[in-house]
Amino acid sequence: MTEGSRGAAPSATQDDACVREIPRFLTKEEMRSLSEVSSGKVLSAFAAEMGMVGAAIWLSEATWFNPLTYLLALFVIGSRIVGIGGLMHEAAHYRVAKNRLLNDIVGEIMAFPTTASMAGYRNTHFAHHRELNSERDPDWTRNFGVDDYEFPVPQYLFLRRVALHFAGLKTRQFLGSFHNNPQTRQIPVWTSRLRLLAFGLLFVSAVAFGFWKELLLYWLVPLLTTFMGVIYLKRVSEHYGVRHESVLNETRTIVGPWWQILAFAPWGLNYHLEHHLYPGITCFNLGKAHRLLMKNPVYAENANVTRGYWGLVKELAAAKAGERDKAEAAHRLLRSRLGAMDIAGEAGLREGAGAAHTG
Repeated sequence: MTEGSRGAAPSATQDDACVREIPRFLTKEEMRSLSEVSSGKVLSAFAAEMGMVGAAIWLSEATWFNPLTYLLALFVIGSRIVGIGGLMHEAAHYRVAKNRLLNDIVGEIMAFPTTASMAGYRNTHFAHHRELNSERDPDWTRNFGVDDYEFPVPQYLFLRRVALHFAGLKTRQFLGSFHNNPQTRQIPVWTSRLRLLAFGLLFVSAVAFGFWKELLLYWLVPLLTTFMGVIYLKRVSEHYGVRHESVLNETRTIVGPWWQILAFAPWGLNYHLEHHLYPGITCFNLGKAHRLLMKNPVYAENANVTRGYWGLVKELAAAKAGERDKAEAAHRLLRSRLGAMDIAGEAGLREGAGAAHTG
């Protein structure tokens, strides 16, 4: 099935729990409290994000398109699209509303500025959670052989990679790897048609009512540049340059100054380790979960916690070699399995053809 096919992808009909055993560091009561859905908080956060976007546009326009204020607007809007995407991520985990239909409608609205479909994102994201950093993890396998995801790397080379993403020079590769994924494209018919209708109405209205320049300057340009830079930094910070020894260090939590978190990983995105261990905890409670978990000596000793984004750059430069080897080994295993399936399929076809011929 492709985009517009009926029903959810098989990966989305399964849950988001990791197939590996997760240590029970939190009590049932703590989990229940931390996982309580609050639609009001999510909608307030969305309003705050849109308010920051509006303020950035106003400042740029009020200063007669001053280059400095426009560059500031580019960064603010790009990072706020990431923030809105983080709230969409909550909807993907059914953490926006208790009513699942309402949850998914709000999730698709929040996904719109990113160009993604929440339903398509959920397909790959649940598989990512279940098969974390393995040959069955679509996020991990997507980056096989891509230099931007090979570590360790000298600090200046990593910063160069980040700069290329911010400049939009990696956008085609980045968007292609996501939108060309069959699982990402496997979304319900009504979602596909409404998305096409919404995009069509937006662009037609922009031309008809004369705001196409604003749409270009304050959505498409930041989407193709600064959004790419922030999302690349987020991706790398989550699963690369870590020890890969256990579920406690297959991903990374970053704690740092508020402005870094606001810019690069708002709404709990910086607590990525806690999220993978307990995906049902809402983004607003991941900080509390982190503080509870750090009281456990086993967790505190093994968890991959990084101090700020400069700390991330240092860790990526000092990471042990072998992530590429691990990825290539997983890729070979996946290819061998797919090859075996193809051979079995061809054999079945030959047998069927032989049976038909003899019959």
